[in-house]
Amino acid sequence: MATGVLVLGINKATRLLTYIVGTSKTYTATIRLGETTITDDAEGDVTEARSAADVTDDAIAAGVAALTGPIQQVPSSVSAIKVNGERSYARVRSGEEVKLAARPVTIHRFEVHAINRLDGGRVVDVDVTVECSSGTYIRALARDLGNGLGVGGHLTALRRTQVGPYTLEQARTLEELAEELNVLDMSLAARSLMPNRELSEDETTEISFGRRIAAGPGAGTDEAATAENPAAAFAPSGELVALLADTGSFAKPVLVFAPGTGSGEAK
Repeated sequence: MATGVLVLGINKATRLLTYIVGTSKTYTATIRLGETTITDDAEGDVTEARSAADVTDDAIAAGVAALTGPIQQVPSSVSAIKVNGERSYARVRSGEEVKLAARPVTIHRFEVHAINRLDGGRVVDVDVTVECSSGTYIRALARDLGNGLGVGGHLTALRRTQVGPYTLEQARTLEELAEELNVLDMSLAARSLMPNRELSEDETTEISFGRRIAAGPGAGTDEAATAENPAAAFAPSGELVALLADTGSFAKPVLVFAPGTGSGEAK
């Protein structure tokens, strides 16, 4: 039911994945109003059906607006979140009723593209685009939209179109990759993922040995590189050398990618 962008790392590029996990995501999805399922999506059994015939377009717009911006979201009970060391979905499958705690997420964009009334209006399919922070559950948005409208709801289609700077246009299907392993060079992946810093030959040498160099131009400001949000440092050749964090008047390597040993790749 879910398709779209999945970022994978190969060889040294796996070290970049830490900085991709927390990036924002964009999805296209279809939300069905009028039916509640045990999984909050179409793969679970319908547990309740209430006619959505009286739900107006304006009411849907108001419900979407209420779920836009910073919100507290309760993840789906069949998520992979651990409860006392066991995955929540495993507890649900064993017959346990699981209630997870709400967590803060941000819905940057929740846009309705089409509203389709089916089966005489009994169910309503809403096609949307959602841009959100990491950790957001789109099926929980579907559930909460339906509950807010008093008719229940679940997700029937989901496609992730963007992860951080990486888009669907850059993605390849498994079949395409089986024919040709067409991947994104690690240096190019880092350039689009984080702030860039171009190094001199001397700075490249120092960093390749794990030594610190002068801080970047954003040091001492909100633009300063940090260990959590480092800058990608490139040799004059364009090769990724390291990820740097500014500390006072110096920049020190968070990760060093030894030049000349072959680049990793992201696909």
